[in-house]
Amino acid sequence: MKKFVNRKKELDFLNKEYTREGSSFVVIYGRRRVGKTSLIKKFIEDKKAIYFLATEEIEGENINAFKNAIANYLNDDFLLDLRIDSWDSVFDLILKRVDPKQKTIIVIDEFQYLGLINSAFPSIFQRIWDEKLKEKNIMIILCGSLIGMMEKQTLNYSSPLYGRRTGQIKLKQIDFKYYKEFYDEDVNLIEYYSVTGGVPKYIEMFKKEKNIFEAIKNNVLNKDSFLYEEPIFLLEKEVQDIGTYFSIIKSIAAGNHKIGNIATNLGVSQTKLTKYLSTLIDLDILKREVPITEENPEKSKKGLYFINDNFIEFWFKFVYPYRSFIELDNVDYVLDKIKKGFYMNHVSFVYEDICRQSIWDMIVGGEIPFLLNKVGRWWNSKEEIDIVGINTDTNDILFGECKWLNTPIDIDIFYRLKEKAKKVEWKRNNRNEFYVLFSKSGYTDRLLELSKEMPNLLLK
Repeated sequence: MKKFVNRKKELDFLNKEYTREGSSFVVIYGRRRVGKTSLIKKFIEDKKAIYFLATEEIEGENINAFKNAIANYLNDDFLLDLRIDSWDSVFDLILKRVDPKQKTIIVIDEFQYLGLINSAFPSIFQRIWDEKLKEKNIMIILCGSLIGMMEKQTLNYSSPLYGRRTGQIKLKQIDFKYYKEFYDEDVNLIEYYSVTGGVPKYIEMFKKEKNIFEAIKNNVLNKDSFLYEEPIFLLEKEVQDIGTYFSIIKSIAAGNHKIGNIATNLGVSQTKLTKYLSTLIDLDILKREVPITEENPEKSKKGLYFINDNFIEFWFKFVYPYRSFIELDNVDYVLDKIKKGFYMNHVSFVYEDICRQSIWDMIVGGEIPFLLNKVGRWWNSKEEIDIVGINTDTNDILFGECKWLNTPIDIDIFYRLKEKAKKVEWKRNNRNEFYVLFSKSGYTDRLLELSKEMPNLLLK
């Protein structure tokens, strides 16, 4: 049985929309397999709801399928044999039969397909909402997996539905802090998370395996598994020129993070890359970061691009370059390549992200003695610091180092971090510094003793 983990904030929001006076109109969107439908099903499990899953079939078939969903909701076999040929008639049917005193939820899942089948559908639905639904005791939930299409059809200023929604949820992957709730057995959570990320569907698949490499072999390197070609499937639905997008992601996975380096690697001009990078950011596949102390991040010329999805990063590092070997069934050769680079070239970087995420919880838990409003990384032309957090309203700053090593770290790591911290100009002559060290394998006795003497040093 699949576990439903976290999503409390999203459920609270949906329940608030449900209990509001009058109608409500919510848009839920996000990448495939992130748990949108599971969230909706959890929300409606104890409520009156009509659930309709749109398909890529012709419009008439979708109208009929929606009508059948209503018939099942009303437990009316007569409706199953009734032929309806317009969206207006379907919604009229709902309004005639539901109890106006109790809010009725209408869910249209994979909404974007209706707009792909008939480009006028968003306008049709806007009219139905304005004329028939807006003043009724109805909650509409439009859900979709194609991020670009959902934004175009429901959220953008140019959409006929713009301004109608009462709320929206862009559903993200589940945070690492909730990851352990998926597992009953003792596994190395960071190893697993480094491949599955916070995607519930991937997590459920990996749970069945004894160790991470068995999980990778059986679920990613297996040509019969959907994960073998998952990034292709995810992107081909969203973009036209998939080859260019793949080349960009592959270049970043290989270690090219500056736009200039990506352009040089691909033999194209920087200006040609801009729109592709922007699209990949909108799709949550990439993220752009600047040193956390930059005052104008959007205008900063120090931006670096990183892959924002653990599975996609893993796939482009270890699967995409070796697909010809996998096609020839040389899976063990590829698995050996993965084993050699998995920890230092992949897991260690994911570990840094996990440590950065944890800073916020450490603030809430009181382990860090002041508030921060920005947490990220910092770098210049010569140095890089894994974690820097600042409070732009005060003079408080945090520096952190993350070490994924097989041996305990010693005091030299701390003193090296202090030296690098001196290079950070932010309020350098008047600031309150705090240090955090993260280590996979713990700390030497010398470092443990030092931390007892220094109230501004925390070991995690």
